[in-house]
Amino acid sequence: MIREFFDKNDETLDLYTKAITRAHGRNHPEVFEVRSLYQAIQDKVRGGNYDLASEFAKLRAVTNNYAIPGDVCGTFKATYELLAEFDSLARA
Repeated sequence: MIREFFDKNDETLDLYTKAITRAHGRNHPEVFEVRSLYQAIQDKVRGGNYDLASEFAKLRAVTNNYAIPGDVCGTFKATYELLAEFDSLARA
């Protein structure tokens, strides 16, 4: 299930994690770490490693459990929602 979710959503998450760094990096510097952690997840999954516990633990900490700030766009919201769904699948 992790691989299926990744294959379906990787292109979107890759684009969105880049986009939110440009759009919200000044007010929400944590998005740079979100981007870096997503890249680590990409590298692991593409290499066939599905042990993502460490990366998702860090994402939960950095994002305050994927809490969506009140001053962000729909792309930011969608990014955190997709990451939360991916996290949930990875922990199942």
